[in-house]
Amino acid sequence: MCRNIKTLFNFEPSATEDEIFAASLQFVRKVSGFNKPSQANEEVFNRAVEEVTIITQNLLDSLVTNANPRSREIEAEKARIRNAKRFGMKHN
Repeated sequence: MCRNIKTLFNFEPSATEDEIFAASLQFVRKVSGFNKPSQANEEVFNRAVEEVTIITQNLLDSLVTNANPRSREIEAEKARIRNAKRFGMKHN
């Protein structure tokens, strides 16, 4: 799994269109092996990103949970702490 793709479900506020697009772009980049496709592949690459974006939005709209939504700020703080431990950096 690509580490750059973040969990988008069950957050308050909900995932934005930009976050869903960014995750879709990362997924297509990972699967295709292209960071930036050649001109010959650009159209199909962009179409794949669009389709994955739509499918991801549909998925997020359809998922249900009884869990309380997670706070973006709390989750970001947890990630900072994990990264500080992982990379040996000081945590502020």
